[in-house]
Amino acid sequence: MDLVKIRPEAFEELVELQKAYKAEIGEAEPTCAELNRLKQAIKMRKIRFYGCRCDQTLVACCSICETYSTFHYGKSGVLEDFYIRPAYRHQGIARKLVAFAYEQSGVGSLTVGCADCDVPLYRAIGFGVPLGNLLAFGG
Repeated sequence: MDLVKIRPEAFEELVELQKAYKAEIGEAEPTCAELNRLKQAIKMRKIRFYGCRCDQTLVACCSICETYSTFHYGKSGVLEDFYIRPAYRHQGIARKLVAFAYEQSGVGSLTVGCADCDVPLYRAIGFGVPLGNLLAFGG
């Protein structure tokens, strides 16, 4: 198991995980235009992806977008795109990947929005401070 920053050169591997993630949560597969915007955002460092490789294959990923938070009055991050291929779940990858992403990103805190059914998972990997409800505006 190798924890890595996912570089732009590994974009096609990341796309495979993005498609699997979207399928699992019941969302539409990303369009070519959406993937092109994602690729540009990665190149411009607006979003950073972290992953786990097992036997040279990318099997897990998550992303962090930086922001500023008055929760701790400093650089913060929003965790998204958290996905582990089913065959690699329950092996400790989740906790290690999130800790690695947090450390590598240099943020002072991480927030995550999730479905109610995923709260126990996020609590188990270290998200223990409730900050109310996270809602999205726009499409």
